[in-house]
Amino acid sequence: MVFFRLIRVVVAGLALVGAEASAKTLRYANKGDLKSLDPYTLTEVTAIAHLGNVYEGLTRRDKNLAIIPGLAERWEIVEPTRWRFHLRKGVTFANGEAFTADDVLFSAARVRADGSNFGTRIPNDAMFTKVDDHTVDVVLKAPNPILIAQWDTWYIMSRRWAEANGAIAPTPASAATPGFAALNANGTGPFRIESHQPGVKTVFKPRPEWWGKPEHNLTEVVFTPIGSDATRVAALLSGEVDIIEPVPVQDIPRVNASQQAKVLTGPELRTIFLGFDQSRDELLESDVKGKNPFKDVRVRKAFYRAIDVEAIRSRIMRGLSTPSALMIAPELFPLSKDFTRPKPDLEEAKALLAEAGYPNGFRVGMDCPNDRYVNDEQICQAVVGMLARIGVRVVLNAQPKAQYFAKVLKSGGYRTSFFMLGWTPAALDSHNVLYDIMGCRDDAASSRGESNLGNYCNKTLDALTDKILFEVDTAKRDRLIKDAYRIAIDDYGFIPLHQQALAWGVAKTLKVALRADNSVMLYWIRKD
Repeated sequence: MVFFRLIRVVVAGLALVGAEASAKTLRYANKGDLKSLDPYTLTEVTAIAHLGNVYEGLTRRDKNLAIIPGLAERWEIVEPTRWRFHLRKGVTFANGEAFTADDVLFSAARVRADGSNFGTRIPNDAMFTKVDDHTVDVVLKAPNPILIAQWDTWYIMSRRWAEANGAIAPTPASAATPGFAALNANGTGPFRIESHQPGVKTVFKPRPEWWGKPEHNLTEVVFTPIGSDATRVAALLSGEVDIIEPVPVQDIPRVNASQQAKVLTGPELRTIFLGFDQSRDELLESDVKGKNPFKDVRVRKAFYRAIDVEAIRSRIMRGLSTPSALMIAPELFPLSKDFTRPKPDLEEAKALLAEAGYPNGFRVGMDCPNDRYVNDEQICQAVVGMLARIGVRVVLNAQPKAQYFAKVLKSGGYRTSFFMLGWTPAALDSHNVLYDIMGCRDDAASSRGESNLGNYCNKTLDALTDKILFEVDTAKRDRLIKDAYRIAIDDYGFIPLHQQALAWGVAKTLKVALRADNSVMLYWIRKD
């Protein structure tokens, strides 16, 4: 009897060891935080990628960013202004509810409601009609060849769950008190949220009932924000975490020389740029009273000519950036080669300021995140020094991205005078840049200019943008895009800086898909 009891103990022990050996916990650290679980709160790549493991769109993108079926298993253009989407059957949300057409219609209304930062995902005039429980028609006012280009990140929410929990309205980024959907999630994706402590830790668990075929072998993912570059790198090299993003450019050689980890690098599609408040009659943060110097193109041009992007590339980014003449990565626009960025010219910049009535420069506030982009605060500090050479005194406000976005985005009232922002066009197309970043914000009923923090406005550019949306001839469309970018360049409405490089630190036990939109997708990670 004692012998058999001993055998049972040994077998149980071996089973426990086997279970522990097969458990694959991924420990992931990012420079920024995941503040809200509401998928419509913030158009920001890290938040979108995190939530893309829990929620899903009607479409998805593969490892090469090609559009593939998602919650819609197929679609067709029934007529030029009517698209029909055939939804997957047998799909459930994390709480067990069945996914149906009602959830698509609800999500289409919610994503365009006040408080959403994803309003440009769907045209304002698009009408969604339920054909049956697994078929939805989308009727447009005019043909739209890129309708679904952003739908991989328009995540579908459960109507019944949202209504039952008072989450019908989106949670704005500026919300002082988080709503239910900001602290809880219920998606159809390959993972569910086990627990969420904003700013501390978020735990993901795989969903065995997910409709897709998992490529990962993870049993748990623990995400921890680590804002300190040194601490984040130390955690990777000590084995405390398995993957970090980003690796500071100065630490890449040290990580690659370690036995523990390596750095995956590659080009990124995000453009880092500067913008100005060109709307208010008087800036919020300046010693110029009674007028707004940024309404004068000579002042904007002076700022542009004072900033040395090559110095930023070599000194701040250590060669891991590509200076840009346009507000879009060259990989996404074939005619980008026709544009050349002028070299900095301090004397011309000073002359332009004097001609505009500011021979001694002026003081202005600048908003910048310090935990969102690669070396973001250091870049802003460099810009401060460069503008000081032409007499402009910049008061830098660098803060964590949660506070930064809460201030500068629509929900915060666009309260910024001079700012840094990074943008990856969700559609991987110029229309998104021209409409969302450069479009006039003067129509409250339109989503145009939703992320145009400084309200740059040129009606001729807007008219071209509308033509671009409906143009199906690729060559003609590219020429229209080129004309639109030329208008913005001549206006000096923005100062493009560069496309930063990807730099993910990964343990050598991991197999990871490096995607050019900088999305760390957990469902493609395998751990040895």
